[in-house]
This record gives sequence, C-alpha cells and structure tokens, in this order.
Amino acid sequence: MMSRVQLGERANRISQISKRYMMEIILAILVVLLIVTAPGFFTLGNILNIFRNVAITGVISFAMTMVIVGGEIDLSVGSSIALSAVITSTVTGKLASAGVMPMEGGVWIGMALALIVGACIGLFNGFIRTKYNIPSFIATLAMLNVLYGIAAIISKGFPVTTLPSWYNWIGAGRFFNLIPVPVLWLAIAFAFVYTIMNKTKLGREIYAVGGNPEAARLSGINVKFVKIVIMMLVQLFAAFSGIILSAQVMSGSSTFGKGYEMDVIAAVIIGGTSLSGGIGRAWGTAIGIIFMGVINNGMTLFGVGDFEKYVVRGLLILGAVMLNTIQLQSLQKVKQS
Repeated sequence: MMSRVQLGERANRISQISKRYMMEIILAILVVLLIVTAPGFFTLGNILNIFRNVAITGVISFAMTMVIVGGEIDLSVGSSIALSAVITSTVTGKLASAGVMPMEGGVWIGMALALIVGACIGLFNGFIRTKYNIPSFIATLAMLNVLYGIAAIISKGFPVTTLPSWYNWIGAGRFFNLIPVPVLWLAIAFAFVYTIMNKTKLGREIYAVGGNPEAARLSGINVKFVKIVIMMLVQLFAAFSGIILSAQVMSGSSTFGKGYEMDVIAAVIIGGTSLSGGIGRAWGTAIGIIFMGVINNGMTLFGVGDFEKYVVRGLLILGAVMLNTIQLQSLQKVKQS
C-alpha cells in the first residue's frame, strides 16, 4: 500500500499535469461528447472539413502567437487579408488587360506584390510601435480601418474576379483527391513557428522581450528589432491567408477578413498564450485552433444560428482569459512556495 506521502506526491503530479494540459483534456472531452451526440461528426470528411475551415485564421494564429508572446498585438490582420486578396486579383487583371502577360503568369506577380505589401505593413506597424512608443493595440486598430479603406478604393467596392482557373488549387485543391491544400498550409505554418519558437535564437529573444523588455535590452537583445520582425511576420502570414481565401472563392474583395482578428486572437489565448507576454507555445495555439474549429463545427451540426455563435465565441474568449489568469496565479504560487 502507498503511504500518505506517496499518495500526496501522486496527487500533486496529477494536479500539475492536469493544469498544464487542461485545454487538451477539455478538447478531448468535447470531441468525445460530439462523437456520441452529433451524427456525422466523427467521419474523415468532416474532420478534414474542420481543418480546412480553420486554415485561414489558423495560419495567422501561429504568427500571432509570436506577436503576443513578444508582448504586442496586431488587430489589422483581418483587413490585411482583404487588401492582399484585392491586390492579387487586381494586379493579375491589370497585367492581362494591358497585354503584359496572361493571367496564368500575372497572378504570380500579384501574389508576390501582396506579400511584399504585407511585409511593408508589418514593418510600418513595428516602426510606429518602436519609434514613437505607440501601443500596438492603438496603432494596429487604426491600420485596420486604413487597410480596409485602401482595399475598397483599389477594388472600387466590388469583388475583383480576374484570376486564372489553376489559382483555385491554392485554396480549394486536394492532395491525392483527399487532403485539402489549406490543411498543408496550416501544417507548414505550425512547423515554421514551432521551429522558430523552440529551436532558434530569435525564439528565445521573443520570450525574453515579452517577459521583461528592459531585462532583455540589458542582456544585449535588440528589443526593437525583435518587435519589428514579429510584426512583419504576422502581416506576411495574413497576406498569405488573403491569397488562400481569394483562391477559395476566386475573387478579391474589400469585405474579406472582417472579424477574423477576433478568431485569431481567441485561438491564441485559448491555447494558453498570456496577453501579458512571455508565455505561450505553438502547440498550445494548435490546440486552440482545433478547439475553435470543433466548437464551430459542432454548432453547425446542431443547427445553432449565426447570432448565437457570436455569443459562444465571446464566452470562449472570456473563459480562456479567466482560465489563463487562474493558471498563471497558481504557477506563481508554486514558484513562491
């Protein structure tokens, strides 16, 4: 028989594991409940559909993890999706109509320009944040409106549909007639961010800057450079997500991406990333993305209306923040003891 000390140690280990993997446990319970109660949930087609549906916001969520861990935030990623889609479609059409090159080739120029513009937007956001010390929340909130306005001006408020037929494969194609191509982009985004956060010097610097910027500066880290890099990366990912979305619907519109920033931030927070910075991981964000996808899919299977879905998403964000706060407080108590 175990002694009281051994029982206490085992209970403590179980408690620590449950706290560390709380979202994984909750997700597993949710999946089991949906398997039992929602007909058609546990099928290969539906599972792939869940991953396909979360791919666009999921790609950005991984990059947003770096931004929030670094102590910043970017609210303009939704409007960057719209601008990227509009730029790709418009440039493709202009090159074709001018006789410079057919749409099949011109779309590559459009995509490249969209990515370059995305990187420049991130550079501008990072410059404003580091040069003038304007909170990234305020700077990117302003850019959210600016970018939607620019996208509407370029497109004149109408969808731009000048895209070649092959382009649809980027957002709606399938590997081996089974795996949706957007799922591949999601996996690549996860691998990229996971590698940076866990295997590189930049990743260690991001954690240091988010945890204590002044201490990071005193230790020789270029805090401004790190912040600019992560702001550029999240905009690059947002621009690529705009390309994926435009490929799915074969058009670019200034209405794309509205509200996506909330789903992105929600997935990151649900995954355990602290809004205070310094704490977070790519794997946690992956869990948050899947959790959001499973919730949305479950509500669809149960016939929940769109208005009710907004309520559920809002409660999820609030619950995740509360859960993270409780976990951080418990970890601090353990460290102090």
